[in-house]
Amino acid sequence: MLEFQNVSYNVSEDNSEKEIIKNINVKIDGRFTAITGPNGGGKSTMAKLIAGIIKPTGGRILFDGEDITDMSITDRARKGISYGFQQPVRFKGLTVNDLITMAAGRKIDITEACSYLSEVGLCAKDYIAREVNASLSGGELKRIEIAMVIARGTALSVFDEPEAGIDLWSFKSLIKVFENMYKKQGGSILIITHQERILEIADRILVLNNGAIEKYGTREEIFPGLMKGDIACSALTKACDID
Repeated sequence: MLEFQNVSYNVSEDNSEKEIIKNINVKIDGRFTAITGPNGGGKSTMAKLIAGIIKPTGGRILFDGEDITDMSITDRARKGISYGFQQPVRFKGLTVNDLITMAAGRKIDITEACSYLSEVGLCAKDYIAREVNASLSGGELKRIEIAMVIARGTALSVFDEPEAGIDLWSFKSLIKVFENMYKKQGGSILIITHQERILEIADRILVLNNGAIEKYGTREEIFPGLMKGDIACSALTKACDID
């Protein structure tokens, strides 16, 4: 379970302090949680706080009851937190097999590495030896990154807008990947998203608006209000009007 206790995050802007996250108190205890809300509402900041990319300016973050507020990214990874970037990093000189092996944290053979690629809908023989460079599309990179997260098998997998910048075919494949992750893995999934189809398969939905929690509950409690516009759809921009 992930818990935010009076968590805030401020940045200096034009000689003043700007609140990005405003004194959040929440226990995120679902197996598959989606965080949605308007652009600039603090969603990606919340994901980075969980991963340890940035640290809160106030409050504490607990993971399975342990205070991880001051832990580094590396230490949080060792505790079982994985993070998928909105724009995956390209690693010049490394192959897809190199990345999956490093993600697994142990020596694995080609067959096992290929199985992770197959889980994300990539033909292993076409990708396993490829270098992670500009020749890979955004959709391919997203799926390779998810294959790495699957290989890690962590307690909490965080994805920041995995649908960003990919084509419709890749997005449909991603939905299936997340559904399979949910069914097969014992850990929890947390996704920052605007997409209705991801919201539809989440256990719980958290609506973050202007740095504060507007609503949090089960899909059955929150999703209908998002679709009808009862929960600040004007603030949610495209989160409530999704193709």
